[in-house]
Amino acid sequence: MGVLGILLSLGLLMFMAYRGFSVIFFAPVLALLAAAFSGMMILPTYTEVFLPNMANYVKIYFPFFLLGAVFGKVMEESGAAKAIAKAIVNKLGAKNAMLSVVLSAAILTYGGVSLFVVAFAVYPFAASIFKEADIPKRLVPATIALGAFTFTMDALPGTPQIQNSIPMKFFNTDLYAAPVFGTLGAIIIMIGGMSYLEWRKRRAQAAGEGYGVGHKNEPEMVEDRNLPNVALAVIPLVSVLVVTLVLQKFVFPKWDITAAVTAAPYNMLEAGVVGTMNNWALMIALVVGIILAFVINPGRIKGNVAKAINMGAIGSLLAVLNTASEVGFGNVIKSLPGFQSIAQALTGINSGGSPLYSEAITVNVLSGVTGSASGGMSIALDTFGAEYLAWADRANISPELLHRVASMASGGMDTLPHNGAVITLLGIAGFTNKKANKDIYTITLLKAGTVLILIPLQALIGFV
Repeated sequence: MGVLGILLSLGLLMFMAYRGFSVIFFAPVLALLAAAFSGMMILPTYTEVFLPNMANYVKIYFPFFLLGAVFGKVMEESGAAKAIAKAIVNKLGAKNAMLSVVLSAAILTYGGVSLFVVAFAVYPFAASIFKEADIPKRLVPATIALGAFTFTMDALPGTPQIQNSIPMKFFNTDLYAAPVFGTLGAIIIMIGGMSYLEWRKRRAQAAGEGYGVGHKNEPEMVEDRNLPNVALAVIPLVSVLVVTLVLQKFVFPKWDITAAVTAAPYNMLEAGVVGTMNNWALMIALVVGIILAFVINPGRIKGNVAKAINMGAIGSLLAVLNTASEVGFGNVIKSLPGFQSIAQALTGINSGGSPLYSEAITVNVLSGVTGSASGGMSIALDTFGAEYLAWADRANISPELLHRVASMASGGMDTLPHNGAVITLLGIAGFTNKKANKDIYTITLLKAGTVLILIPLQALIGFV
């Protein structure tokens, strides 16, 4: 009955999200349904399991959601995001419409702009150039997803997205962990994803399908003459990467504050000091990026400072609460007796004495359960992170590989219908899950599959 309850609650959560209902409301409701099937008490499960885990996720990761969302809104209000996207689209033209959209989304994401904001910033140009090239509009969401939800989200070393920052806490690594593994993975994902999208385009066009008519949320393209120079527009993005690199690699390693922060009133665990300092580096870098985004185009941003900060802050609340609710759901599931058999099966995956396969599959499956890459990874590493670290030490495997594998594996099954980012992206483009999510899901599964290809290759060659 316990396993049946888990499967039923997960299926209902995906169905309700598919129908457009908020996971903030239904995640706790369906978590409690699963608890009831396992014979657990309803109210104690809600107040002592769901809410504390939801709140703990907000406590740890809210700064990244907040600063990332504000940074994205400031980039939008200053015209920097639009200038970058427009420059790429104009340079490559309608012939390379899909590549233009992917690169636009990728540059913004890798520069630290929130995935949600990237979708808003790139969509108008994507729809416009797809219409010009007569490519089916239903492929727009998957094309944006390839640029924003895959290789720049968690594969490329240094990306400031939250999916790359979460493992730092568990493995005492930094954003640049396993650079060769991540870069090679990013290349495979980019080539494979573009090949898939171009194949889908050719099939649709061969069948006589063009851009289509009667679409919802068609953008109104208004010429904007007050955009910053593209060279100035990229400065905030570059600053986030550079400041993070300098702080994590050169400044904080020489800053010995362990004695101070492990004592009262901070009472930090000594094992988590390095990961926390790396989190601080990313926070500082995002603040620097926000300041630079304000100053690169003062004429446009004047009068919009409050708007950018307020809208970014408000937007971050919805994003973090969506994910935190899914984390709460996942932690209730994790506490159920029926989950133990699932956990044993996942951690029992042992290929060649390496923890990497077990970690990749566990993270991917739990990301699917929660409908969140960051949420599923947090639960997986909270539950098994110490075990994987000890296992890696016995197998002489670098913690950096654990970091990169967990990050890349998190974005795969997470794009099931209850994923908040997918719901947002489809809503922006005017599509339903039924109409356009298949291609998004295929793209992200390609990324997760790339991890399983790279693990044996890394074992054979020995790159990190």
